Amino acid sequence: MQLIRGLTNLLALAGQPDSPLRRGCVATIGNFDGVHLGHQTIIDQVRDKAHQLGVPAVVMVFEPQPREYFEGDQAPPRLTAFRQKWQALLQHGTDIVVCLRFNERFRQYSGLGFIEEVLVGGLHIRHLVVGDDFRFGCDRNGDFDLLQAQGEVFGYSVERTRTVMVAGERVSSTRVRDCLQAGGLAQAASLLGEPYGIEGRVVYGRQLGRQLDAPTANIRLARMPALRGVYVITATTEQGERYHGVANIGLRPTVDGKHPALEAHLFGYSGSLYGQRLHVGFRHFLRGEQKFDNVEALKGQILEDITQARAWLACQPTSID
Repeated sequence: MQLIRGLTNLLALAGQPDSPLRRGCVATIGNFDGVHLGHQTIIDQVRDKAHQLGVPAVVMVFEPQPREYFEGDQAPPRLTAFRQKWQALLQHGTDIVVCLRFNERFRQYSGLGFIEEVLVGGLHIRHLVVGDDFRFGCDRNGDFDLLQAQGEVFGYSVERTRTVMVAGERVSSTRVRDCLQAGGLAQAASLLGEPYGIEGRVVYGRQLGRQLDAPTANIRLARMPALRGVYVITATTEQGERYHGVANIGLRPTVDGKHPALEAHLFGYSGSLYGQRLHVGFRHFLRGEQKFDNVEALKGQILEDITQARAWLACQPTSID
């Protein structure tokens, strides 16, 4: 079992004799937005300790993320949607991802109640890896000291997360987000350990791209993305085929877009991607999103974007990675 969704399912599973958590687990808790190098180091800590104890390595996350619950649309943009985050966590060595819904009931947990019911009663926790600044429970009344004190009562241990520094600064989701919003794709990649990308299912759009001689694969985004504008991209299909291209990400102001979307034009692709999942990696920033006076002006700019994208790609190493 790689994903446990919801507190009810977690508690039900905890009581089953064949539960993967029957002998306990080593866990960490957080948003893990972007699964950057700092997150990967934490997962390494959890996995190493889990191997020592012979139990699963668990990462607990929340949907929505707590700041999204409290701040709504004012919360910072996400780096990764849940499915992409879940896959990244498993790819980096997590055995089980526990995703709990952050709602009013969950918000009202006291710090002690969270430890007793979720960590001990649900996870059968044996070892926990969290940062010194980790806060939890109603009004954030739970902290590292409380976890340590209750560990002596319930028989689990607590370990601090290791800090990862790049260019003299701590790696964080906020720092990645700031790099992306400033157009610093290379800097963001150095924090993530790979180029930044978004994955989603291709849906039907307005077919406007075909009218503009640049058909696009359209991915709807649940929230405003961390980066906006027009980019050179490398897209990977479900079959592992890769294509260079150009993409617009944002609100599409010329056509009165009301919901954020990613529209990718893939060079040399002539099939249908509808219904498939597509990974779009962002390679180079071309320009910001802008509103044009009419569709003809937009068409002219799209052709110019394609020309610039091809010119940039021509100066890069031949590898498509």
